[in-house]
Amino acid sequence: MRMATKIKMILAARDMTIGDLAERLETTPQNITAKINRDNLSENDLHQIAEACNATYEGFFTLNDSNKQI
Repeated sequence: MRMATKIKMILAARDMTIGDLAERLETTPQNITAKINRDNLSENDLHQIAEACNATYEGFFTLNDSNKQI
């Protein structure tokens, strides 16, 4: 699942709009929409979005054979 889809899901779960998110991130709706649509989000962006949505972002890989997280 693309990160853009996940962000749209969390916004729906929080009953927030892109405008609400942009306001909390102190940016414009156009800027955040462009980043989301291009799926061009840094890990820092994702942490900020999570914080703005009262959530936690944990970006990691899990090795399937050992369940080790990297």
